[in-house]
Amino acid sequence: MKSNEDAVKKIAENSVIDFSGGFACPIPKSEYANILLAHGSGGKLTHQLIEKMFLPQFKNELLAPLHDGAIFTLGGNRFAFSTDSYVVNPIFFPGGDIGELAVNGTVNDLSMCGARPLYLSTGFIIEEGLPIDDLWKIVLSMQEAAKRAEVLLVTGDTKVVDRGKGDKIFINTSGIGIVGDGVDISPKNIRAGDKIIVNGNIALHGIAIMSVREGLEFETTIESDTAPLNAMVQEMFEATRNVHVLRDPTRGGVATTLNEIAEQANLGIVLAEECIPVTDEVRAACEILGLDPLYIANEGKLLAFVSPEDSETLLTAMRRHPLGKDSVVIGEVVEKHPGTVVMKSRIGGTRVVDMLTGEQLPRIC
Repeated sequence: MKSNEDAVKKIAENSVIDFSGGFACPIPKSEYANILLAHGSGGKLTHQLIEKMFLPQFKNELLAPLHDGAIFTLGGNRFAFSTDSYVVNPIFFPGGDIGELAVNGTVNDLSMCGARPLYLSTGFIIEEGLPIDDLWKIVLSMQEAAKRAEVLLVTGDTKVVDRGKGDKIFINTSGIGIVGDGVDISPKNIRAGDKIIVNGNIALHGIAIMSVREGLEFETTIESDTAPLNAMVQEMFEATRNVHVLRDPTRGGVATTLNEIAEQANLGIVLAEECIPVTDEVRAACEILGLDPLYIANEGKLLAFVSPEDSETLLTAMRRHPLGKDSVVIGEVVEKHPGTVVMKSRIGGTRVVDMLTGEQLPRIC
């Protein structure tokens, strides 16, 4: 009897009880009565939603790592499976569109699992009234993106919703890829001393979207960095298998992604501000808008954690690829302040770089 009382008490501490259906149903507590845009930002509220609502109900050993996809073994081979949905506004933006983004995004998620992407599915949710010409442009863009990434779109679905019940078009893509021998991508592999590499200028995608929404004009048009990273990743693995973690810093940007990794690895991260690559145009836009480029989404960038003895080898391999020609080391892993990311400023001070709170820029991908 005592154990039952303890169990009920434990449930009550972590949920409210709804008896309206005739039985007790634990509902996760939240300080918010309704979903906010910030729940989709990839930051703190997203993580709370996942940890309090989704994980307890769906928990299993494939989901537990919370990677960009699930890795499983079938017939003696390892595969990665990933899914993502795209609701970007506007659907056409400098450097790309929602169709290209949808293909590249899932290709990159599979690549961050260490997999070679093979096949994609796609689902279209189209609002009544979308011009057929716009849909055709998106279809052609997806075709070209799949060809560039050397993947096949092999199945899909189409739904149409009433005018005013959607926003032009939403796209879901899922994908499957094969993980090569000796590839083991996981935060558990990270060690103090590991170098952190980014393959070029950050925050381009987010600022490209924002510049269109806000009508900002610059001497040079800021274009999204959306691109498939799988070919470069395969070249990285050919150079060394001592790549411990790969992650694409999309929603929430570099800062949020690094916080996720630091927490999972239970190690600290130190960044060097002077080493973080940001173009002058992006830096100026961030100053105008009051944004920090570390928190702005990217769609063609990755963060690689590599053992220090292999960092130069990996950098050389990345710089040989067009998407990695501007690769640089931006920080390293330390034993101090586990689970926390700090930045060394240009003037010698330090500050904590926390996970994104709230929503800097909704509908970014």
